[in-house]
Amino acid sequence: MNSWRLEIQHETGFSYDGRVGASYNEARMTPRDEPHQAVLDARVAVWPAASTYRYADYWGTVVTAFDVHTPHERLAVTASATVETLPPGDLLAPATWADLALSDTVDRWHELLLPTPRTALDEELTALAEELRGAHRTPHAAALAACERVHTEVAYVAGSTGVQTDAVQAWRQRSGVCQDLSHLTVGLLRAMGVPARYVSGYLHPTPDAPVGETVVGQSHAWVEWWAGRWSGFDPTNGVAIGERHVIVGRGREYGDVPPLKGVYAGPPNTGQAVEVKITRRR
Repeated sequence: MNSWRLEIQHETGFSYDGRVGASYNEARMTPRDEPHQAVLDARVAVWPAASTYRYADYWGTVVTAFDVHTPHERLAVTASATVETLPPGDLLAPATWADLALSDTVDRWHELLLPTPRTALDEELTALAEELRGAHRTPHAAALAACERVHTEVAYVAGSTGVQTDAVQAWRQRSGVCQDLSHLTVGLLRAMGVPARYVSGYLHPTPDAPVGETVVGQSHAWVEWWAGRWSGFDPTNGVAIGERHVIVGRGREYGDVPPLKGVYAGPPNTGQAVEVKITRRR
């Protein structure tokens, strides 16, 4: 099994319409150590310079928190990491529909079975979830079918939606970005009774990428579901999670894992810049 070694640089921040007196911020931009992912190095730099501290949030995502008390018109955050990743493993999962209906299972994953503002479904999508469940003997097969349906019917169109777009809107317009396709898939899974979570991270855009070439990468989103064990799939690209994917955080939806958020005192925010560069080193 051949691993990849990826170097990632993620630059983001805010610009303001004037001087901001102080800001209080959280960055979720640090990859996690996982069974299929080893973090060799990770750091977060902030400008204007500020002291930072790290903690793991409720969902296990690494958070870099910092307060900036120097007056500033721009906030810049740069996260860099070196990560080793593995190809996809087998996607088999043993749980039955009866297993997922057990009270112990429902209680264990209760928060990951409930709809959220971005993953809630309408009647049409609820009926689709019921159709997918009825057509497959196992939760795992139904989950894969849901991913395939979303991948087939909803086109990835950059800029077609915003961070507040929900699953129903993306389905009705049959277009969205990775965040929307993931919210839609998570909503379908939960409506079928399959515990599901939203995953944020990075994606190298090129299968079989050459070593040493730096490319424009992506801040990306995909899904995981529990059917006796956790399995991951990227509905935007229609592939299992593998060596091109780097996990940063998990939650119920995007609102649990935004790369950068904060509050400040001062004039309006005039925009957020984002740039991700990825280099395969091995």
